Amino acid sequence: MDNHPQDLKEEKKALVGSMFDSIAWRYDFLNHFLSFGIDRCWRRKAVRLITLTHRNPEILDVATGTGDLAIAAMKINPARIIGIDISGKMLEAGREKLRRLRLTDRIELIEGDSENILFPDGSFDVAMVAFGVRNFPDTVRGLSEMNRVLRKGGLIMVLEFSKPDMFLFSRIFNFYFLNILPFIGRTFSKNKNAYRYLQQSVNKFPDKEKFVELLSEAGFSGIKYKKLTGGIAVIYTGLKLSMQ
Repeated sequence: MDNHPQDLKEEKKALVGSMFDSIAWRYDFLNHFLSFGIDRCWRRKAVRLITLTHRNPEILDVATGTGDLAIAAMKINPARIIGIDISGKMLEAGREKLRRLRLTDRIELIEGDSENILFPDGSFDVAMVAFGVRNFPDTVRGLSEMNRVLRKGGLIMVLEFSKPDMFLFSRIFNFYFLNILPFIGRTFSKNKNAYRYLQQSVNKFPDKEKFVELLSEAGFSGIKYKKLTGGIAVIYTGLKLSMQ
């Protein structure tokens, strides 16, 4: 008998949470090492887009991991930032980082599920997520929850991996993702599946125009996207123009 779709979603959620728990101790190092530090630049560019529509916003950072995007967003002087994630170990690493940076009074990290966000409707000005949407068991449901907790005029900002458009660049990218990245990730994190999963999840992810369609289905308007580093990553933005 086939598994019920909801059971499959819960199974994926548990597997993703367990996987990130297992690599939390090496996550920040590998992120920066495997991207040659470019991921920091991507986050800075992403949070700067928030300032085009909002000043001193209240921000929800979904799938916050160890809080890198939330920390980058401190540059735009938010009123508050709350980060949520299903991985307790990632949150522990993030809280330790906040203590080192003396940001515990500005950023709060709590355990939470992207598909059942434990905040009332209209709680935030901005909902953002970096490299986490492709881990949602149900992409549209997660995006719809981000829409729900936004106020009217609120902004969604999504930073996610993509597939390069140029043929030669795409071949180099695919070779790196398929061969080099999993090997380095396995060597340093001691988890042989985690960085293979990264490559597979990026390949399966509905990027660019297809993801724009999902954002529209989740209730967002005025959707735009900006390609970074030859299309390796993309920043998507959209607005909540009406209360549903």
